[in-house]
Amino acid sequence: MKLSTRVALAVGVSVPLLVLASGWLLVRLVGDDLRTHQSSQLRARATVVAKNAKAYLDVAGTDHPVMENARQRRLVNSARDVGIRLTAPGETISAGPQPDPFPSLPRDAPRPVTVTSGDTEWLVLSLRVGAAKAGDTPNLWLFSPDSAEEELALVRQRVVFGALLAAPLAGATSWVIAARAVLPLRRLQRRTSGLDPRTSAVRLEHTPTRIGEVDDLAYTLQTVLARYDEQVERTGEALATARAFAATASHELRTPLMSMRTNIDILADHPGLDPVDRAEVIEDLGREHTRLLGLLVMLRALAQGDLVEADAFASLDLTEVLDASVADLRRTHPDAEVSVRTTPGLLVHGWGEGLRSAVDNLLANARTHGRATDGTAHIEVTLCHSGDPREPLAVLTVDDHGPGIPPERREEVFQRFRRGPDSPGSGLGLTLVAQQIALHRGRITVRDRPDRRPGTRFEVRLPVTGVRDVESTLPLLRRDWLTGSHPLTTTSDTRG
Repeated sequence: MKLSTRVALAVGVSVPLLVLASGWLLVRLVGDDLRTHQSSQLRARATVVAKNAKAYLDVAGTDHPVMENARQRRLVNSARDVGIRLTAPGETISAGPQPDPFPSLPRDAPRPVTVTSGDTEWLVLSLRVGAAKAGDTPNLWLFSPDSAEEELALVRQRVVFGALLAAPLAGATSWVIAARAVLPLRRLQRRTSGLDPRTSAVRLEHTPTRIGEVDDLAYTLQTVLARYDEQVERTGEALATARAFAATASHELRTPLMSMRTNIDILADHPGLDPVDRAEVIEDLGREHTRLLGLLVMLRALAQGDLVEADAFASLDLTEVLDASVADLRRTHPDAEVSVRTTPGLLVHGWGEGLRSAVDNLLANARTHGRATDGTAHIEVTLCHSGDPREPLAVLTVDDHGPGIPPERREEVFQRFRRGPDSPGSGLGLTLVAQQIALHRGRITVRDRPDRRPGTRFEVRLPVTGVRDVESTLPLLRRDWLTGSHPLTTTSDTRG
């Protein structure tokens, strides 16, 4: 059923009901006014009639018949359109309209009351006049037929007629008005009916109509279509990530798996292998297994970074993340010497698991590749504020005492599977670091140590929020690090 038809039916039903309800109230009010007016007229007439009745009673039964007749005629004439009944000594005088059959009269009715005689209602008022004033029984009654009911019946008929007439008129009028009022909705429906987000990139273009409901509906449709596009894009990214993960894993895992297969064949084909050679083969198997496990862990971490959603981000204290990473490194590698200087209270809006992974890999890279010539691993970590109020940043630096990285290779270290000849890693650690820094809208720089001593400095700059509770309204950057097509957002610097 169309909206205009629904509105017409609703108005066509509600208007007669409102007319009947207001008519009922009108009948009640008119009835009360009519009865009040009749009572007032009856009391006003009773004042005149009571005066003439007293005058008549004063001369009744005396030797003045002429005066008695004159006052009786005056009493009858004063009644006019009301009926009277006066009990006098030895007689009862009646004049005007009288109830038929005559009802029992109330003993005390100084104010008009209603009595019923046959099918007619009468207003009755009783008084005591003349000699009866000293007694308890009234001797004067006034009657007036209750004409209010006839007038009320006419009002009821007109109310019902108005309700019956209002139903079709209100329905037709409201249908015309509603049909015109929903024209913007019809136009919006025609524009949206041809949109198919599965086959076309065309989206709803809406010009404000200054009709709140229509504009709100159009904006809602635009939001739904935008979210559909976003979800389609995210689904495509997730599918591409899954395919890239499968392709990369199958390609990169082939070499260690083939090496492990070769070593297993050697052990199987030569059961009497020299113990020294056997131990070397087993050690080689262990290294390949470790490399294989590390590669799978790194691939999984890269895939998580490519698929993380905005609701995983929260306000984090970067100092707490750094302290946890340093404590874990000291526990697992007690031979590494790590010095830390931090500034507490540096809050960033980030993904806790991703930031922790980035810091862990920076420290692991410094421990593995930043050893001094004597083989010891000295790592110096600093976390401080940039000091620039226009662009507040948290600056994390990791210094090692290794041979350093040539300037021409400082971009390569963040690319996938770039490993040194003697590197035990997977070639994905610094790629993961670069991914997370870009995901958090930061920058990572490779520099020489500022003290001109051998070694490398990795400097990370992340925007700080300064508040504990923050909700990011920025969209997440496009992530495709696992496929290797993401442009590196790192910088290199040869300055000290």
